[in-house]
Amino acid sequence: MKIKKYLYVLTVGLVVLLPLSCQKGFLDQKDTSNPTEQGLFDKPADGIALVNAIYDTYQNADLLKKSLWYYANFQSHDFFNWGNDRFYNTYAIPATFGAIQVFWQRAYIGIARANSALPIIGRMKDNGILTEALANRLTGEIYFLRGMTYYYLAASFGGVPLELTTGANDGLRPRSSQDEVFAQVESDLTQAVNLLPWKEDYEAGDLGRATKGAALGYLGASQMWLKKYTEALATYNQLNNKYVLLPNFIDIHEADKENNAESLFEVQFIVAGTQSWGGGNEVAWIGSFGMPEEVSNFGYDYANKGLYDGFQTGDLRKVATVIGPGDVNPSPGIIARGGIKSYPLVIAGFGSNDPAIKAKYTGTDGNIINTCGTIARPWIGSDATQLRSGYYNEKMWRDPTLTGNSGDGIIFGAQNQVLLRFGEVLLSKAECQIRTGDVAGGLATLKLVRDRAFGGSAPATFISEGKTITDPLQMIYHEYRHELSGEYSTFYNLRRAGVATSFIQEVYNITIPTGRELYPIPQYEIGLNPNLTQNPGY
Repeated sequence: MKIKKYLYVLTVGLVVLLPLSCQKGFLDQKDTSNPTEQGLFDKPADGIALVNAIYDTYQNADLLKKSLWYYANFQSHDFFNWGNDRFYNTYAIPATFGAIQVFWQRAYIGIARANSALPIIGRMKDNGILTEALANRLTGEIYFLRGMTYYYLAASFGGVPLELTTGANDGLRPRSSQDEVFAQVESDLTQAVNLLPWKEDYEAGDLGRATKGAALGYLGASQMWLKKYTEALATYNQLNNKYVLLPNFIDIHEADKENNAESLFEVQFIVAGTQSWGGGNEVAWIGSFGMPEEVSNFGYDYANKGLYDGFQTGDLRKVATVIGPGDVNPSPGIIARGGIKSYPLVIAGFGSNDPAIKAKYTGTDGNIINTCGTIARPWIGSDATQLRSGYYNEKMWRDPTLTGNSGDGIIFGAQNQVLLRFGEVLLSKAECQIRTGDVAGGLATLKLVRDRAFGGSAPATFISEGKTITDPLQMIYHEYRHELSGEYSTFYNLRRAGVATSFIQEVYNITIPTGRELYPIPQYEIGLNPNLTQNPGY
């Protein structure tokens, strides 16, 4: 059987090829052809470029949106898919689904790049090309990126093959157990913590690189997967006084507040070149995929009204997470440019000679609409075979500079994608405190997050889905959902806690079929590697 050389065996040249997606700042790359290690890695910039190429793993919409985001939000049933991937709505994800194949391939390309880079950076250090400080930082970035990649693989698929060296990889390894993979994640991230600087110690041009704080955040999470709650708590405590909650929840995802004081790690993006479906710009639809069809020509994911209704009265996160009929988009940046009425499709629709179209874009006052549809005429798309709910993800509807330049009104953007932030760390810390017997401490940590959510002081009574919640761990599970829905974490945290199936049953009266908490192993990979086994239930 042919092994997948493109995936598991990287030459020196491959690790520094131009990335597949558009880049920002420190991620700039150099193109090479038929290089040798001696000819390439003879100055510090070459080592930096080598490591930069690993970051490209995540600059892909199929991986971020259609794999990680779908898993975090469709599996929780807080959002649904309208497009070709409606099988998520019934937990019937096929093993042939192209996005999880892209996820698997890109992940192992990134891992192989990391494995190849480690010895090269070591030799550059030994040869005096890299200073000890720079070599240590780059090595820390490599361990972070490899550890984070295995983190998402194990959290999504369960056990996966562990490839940890270069040259010996044959692409035919069997799956390690989920715990074995997370143990490796813990090891990699521990190395990263010891080598990486804090965010404030980077130069401005390196903003967005992996930091000690990001490594600590993912290290604590990996320890929680291993049920090492005491160790995780100690890890999270190292972030004290290094990150803060932004005062206003609405600001977390604002387009002009990327890499803010709450953010531990973001995937960095810019828009470059023509807006097309080519590989170089596919990142551009991550946000607009979830905007209403009436605004973006997309609307491929939409919110469950149950999420909208489940927030406690007075929780400011509701309107900053999901908006629906009659709601104004609360983004300060979008309000400043005129609101929803400023979008090209809205302007064109209101000016239409077709009464049915014009009505959709007419507000309750008879003027051009400036809300997400109206109660009488919700924005539910044009496909009568599956109408949307009329509710949409506000966290990704934030970029005020979007323009429809694809030729058919589709709106693109390139906002950074926040994978981990301090609000989530605090909730995870609170879970660790409660699980290790410090219930009062856990509730005090939880209160920090809830106080921000209610604009100063949270109600003493915890209400979710209209029910009073008194069990401390149940409070944490519901808070993961209200704090993080529409981001990249909710279902991952529920599965990590061992309550995903029971929680979804409780909230939505939906039973996740046995084995379907996990993704299927891509069928293509099983065909290439006879030592891979499929997850039960597929």
